[in-house]
This record gives sequence, C-alpha cells and structure tokens, in this order.
Amino acid sequence: MENKYKLTQSGYEQHKKELEELKGPIREKNLHDLKEARAQGDLSENADYDAARDEQARIEARIKEIENILKNSTIINENNRSRLITLGKQVKIKFIKQNIEKTFKIVGAVEANPLNNQISDESPLGKALIGHKKGQTIHYKAETGQEINVEILDVK
Repeated sequence: MENKYKLTQSGYEQHKKELEELKGPIREKNLHDLKEARAQGDLSENADYDAARDEQARIEARIKEIENILKNSTIINENNRSRLITLGKQVKIKFIKQNIEKTFKIVGAVEANPLNNQISDESPLGKALIGHKKGQTIHYKAETGQEINVEILDVK
C-alpha cells in the first residue's frame, strides 16, 4: 500500500519544479560529468567517475521519491473559512512559560521544514494544535518529554 502525502498547493508546485530541474539541467550536467570522467581513461581508480556515478544514483533516487510523492499526494484546501486549526493554516502561538511568540504554518510531513516555520501535522505541537481555535490554551508533551503550554493567539 502506498503512502498518501498531504501537500499544500505551493508544496505540490515546489516538488513539481524540483522534479523538472532534476530531470532537465541537473541530470544533463551529471551525464556531461560522467562522459568527461569516462574520457579520462581507467575507471577502476577514477574518483571523478565514482563521484559522478554516486551523484547519478542520488539524482535518480530523488526523482523516484518525488514522482511517488506527487502521484500519491492529496492537495490540502487552504482557503478554508473555518476558524479551527487545520492543515494549511498559519497559527500564531505564545509559549507561555518562555513568553515567546512564534508563527507556524501547519503542513503535511513531506513539506515540514521547522527552520522555515512549517511544522508537520504529525509533530507533537502540530497534533496538539489541530482542531483548536484562537484564544484557547493547549498543553502538549514535546519529543523531549517536556510538558509545554501554548496559547493560540491567531489563526489565518
């Protein structure tokens, strides 16, 4: 059974763009590098050839991975008027103990990028936020085991 991936429309477009680049210019450059390395002669001790082959394997694996994601993805409707936190929503929260405010977008696991303030609906915080609304205080357990309270300041 294949996985079903949840993507926002922008996440779907980013994956499509990466796939086009991998199948086009990135693959072409790799083939050029392979030809140049082959032209150097003895392949048994040719580091450039080995590196180009490794890169080729990485490119082809990523192409397969993205094709699988795109084929098995569901696009999340982000234009939902609901005030409840769902996938695709931007959420401003306040970590009560630290008195720190942060804004996150709730996305599917393949799109998650915490450094870019995109958290997965499967993460402890994402799971805790889903289904709640502005003004509520929620309590969740972080992966570290720490108990954390957050106040939901806004949902867009």
